[in-house]
Parts: sequence; C-alpha cells; structure tokens
Amino acid sequence: MPPLARCSAPAVAQGSSAVVAEIGAGLQARRPHISPKYLYDTLGSRLFEAICELDEYYPTRTEAAIFARHGEDIAACIGQDISLIDLGAGNCAKAASLFPLLRPRQYVPLDISAEFLGEAVAGLQQRFPAIAMTPLGVDFSAGFQLPEHISQARRVFFYPGSSIGNFSPPQAVGLLRNLRDNLGGDGGLLIGIDLVKQSSVLDAAYNDALGVTAAFNLNLLRHVNRLAGANFDLRQWQHCAYFDEAASRIEMHLQAQCDITVRWQGGARQFARGERIHTEDSYKYTRSGFRQLLESAGFEAVQYWTDPANWFAVLYARAVAR
Repeated sequence: MPPLARCSAPAVAQGSSAVVAEIGAGLQARRPHISPKYLYDTLGSRLFEAICELDEYYPTRTEAAIFARHGEDIAACIGQDISLIDLGAGNCAKAASLFPLLRPRQYVPLDISAEFLGEAVAGLQQRFPAIAMTPLGVDFSAGFQLPEHISQARRVFFYPGSSIGNFSPPQAVGLLRNLRDNLGGDGGLLIGIDLVKQSSVLDAAYNDALGVTAAFNLNLLRHVNRLAGANFDLRQWQHCAYFDEAASRIEMHLQAQCDITVRWQGGARQFARGERIHTEDSYKYTRSGFRQLLESAGFEAVQYWTDPANWFAVLYARAVAR
C-alpha cells in the first residue's frame, strides 16, 4: 500500500493579511461581493454534500446518471493508466465512482478545504490501496502549478458538477488555459457542464424547500467572521438566488434584513436594508457556446454525453498540440 501523502497547508489561512485584504476589498466595492471559494470551509463542504441529495438539485444525480449510462464509452475515450487530477474534489465520491472504469495509477484531488479533503482521502485510500493518492489543499481558481512529483504523463483533469459555471466566461477561459499549461501533449479534461433550460427548474435548484442552500450561503458569513475577524450576524441576512436569463447565469446573494454596520479587521461598511452581497454565479451553457470556450483555451472537444432531457452534459476534451 503506497503511503498517504499529507495535505499541504490549508489554501485559506485564518487571519492572513492577504485573505483579510481580499475580503475587505470585496465588501468595500461599489457592488459588494465575497468570493464563492469562501463557501467551502469544513461545514460548507458538508452542507454542499447535503445540497447534492436534494430533490430540487438535479445536477448531481443527472451527471451521475450520465456516467452510469456511458461510463464504458467514457473510459474507452480516455484510456487507462492515467493520473486523475480532481478539481474541487470535496468528498472525492465522484472520482471514486469512476476508479473501476478508469483505473488510474495516481489520484490527485485538489480542494480549498484541505482538512475536509484529508479526511476524505484517508478513507478512500483504504478502499483503493493500489492507487497512489496525493491530496493537495489548493485554491486552483487563482492559478497553480502542479508539484514536480505528480506524474506528467497522461494527466487527465476531472472537473465535474458544472463548477466551471462559477467563473465568468473570461475567467473560465483563464482557468482552462491554466489547466492546459499543466497538461502534457497526451493529457485531457473530463468536465461536466450545466446546460441552458427552463428558468423554473434552475430557480428551484437554488431555492430548495428545506433551506439547505440558504444555510450553505449564510455559512459563508460565519466563515468570513473567522477568517477576517468580521462581526456578521447571520440572523440579519437572507439568502437570495435567481436566474438572470440575459446573462445565462444563476446569481446568489445575501440580502441585509435591516440597516447594519459590518466591521472586519481594518475596515467597516454600512449596509442599508435590502442591500446585497454577491456570493456566487453559476453560468449555464449551450453545447456550441462551451465548445467555443474550450477552443479559446487550447482544447478540442472530443466527445459529448448528455442525459435524455439535455439538462446536463459531460465531455472529454484533449489539449491541442502546440
């Protein structure tokens, strides 16, 4: 059994000057915002796990059904003996479900919540002792370079769950180019994308009846309190999410329920009742629109797989030779 590599230091350090400066700049902006990466502390990661079990939240089960139906075809397209690099791995369950088909020689999960990731990989290594596993606490949204000890041959980035939608199209191109730079000539990208559909379906997915998504969004403020010494009172804020059809994206916000003065290390801002903090976007794509995005980043789409309703797509893309 290969040794379990230790996670690197947490990608988001509590009280670090860079983190406080980033959060403060967002709160002081003309349109206040907090990066969605701060949704994912340990509790946030567990709340997102719960969201994926909700009836209203179709992406997880729809994507899983695509892998179940087309798994052998996907594996044949990608090939075996790969280094599977899992972006935003969370509990690693999605990648683990593909291990019997892809049979990777190495598994490299990346996640901003390093502690949560380490716990997940410890259990996974026991189930798959023959696969070398190297968990990394990384904020890959800011750009990254894989360590030299990660095999450079047959790298395949795995980015499921339509998480690419959290980035604006220009940001997504930048991220995809960074992935391209981390691939050799024989590498590829296996990615899930959420397709454009009825707004009623989208709105329900981000406003579930149990309020789990609301708790997930509000937990961001709890996380910011810890990271930046802020004084957010979660009872004074309300989850708000809706589909912006013109921009083809879900927007998530936190809305002030009364006039509030928020303080954090080195700063403060007054929020009027009804004022919002933007916390996340989730862009929805057409197949042709996402293909153009890939081509801009140096990839070529090899194969698409979709569900019968065309709500979601999984695709494999290869890096274009340079």
